[in-house]
Amino acid sequence: MKSWERALMRQAVRAAAASYSPYSHFSVGAAVLTSTGHTFTGTNVENASYGLTVCAERAAVFAAIAAGERRLRAVAVAAGRGRAAPPCGACLQVLAEFAGTELVVLLAPLDAPDRVQRLTLADCLPRVFTLAKEPARS
Repeated sequence: MKSWERALMRQAVRAAAASYSPYSHFSVGAAVLTSTGHTFTGTNVENASYGLTVCAERAAVFAAIAAGERRLRAVAVAAGRGRAAPPCGACLQVLAEFAGTELVVLLAPLDAPDRVQRLTLADCLPRVFTLAKEPARS
């Protein structure tokens, strides 16, 4: 594993420590690396009205976008015990909005953060949804 991948996963693990998950007790931390080399983190924030819960991956992406970033290079997700937990479908689709299918996806369980799986967005979301861009009008 590359040193930047280890560093990104460490940030995801640290982000999980800030999780607000009183209902599921399932802490998740995420860190995204942008094409400009900046890193943004996020954690899951639950709500008594479950539909208002925000996943760690989307929190990290939204922080990057709010800072003016538009292209992602990698995401690290630290969650689960015994085995890693992949991003949900909604998070994968949000990641796809700001990255190509070559996006590096790093997954590790919180109790074994050195046991990292390295995938791509294409591995996790093989049939990504995209809107066809309309041709420019003259």
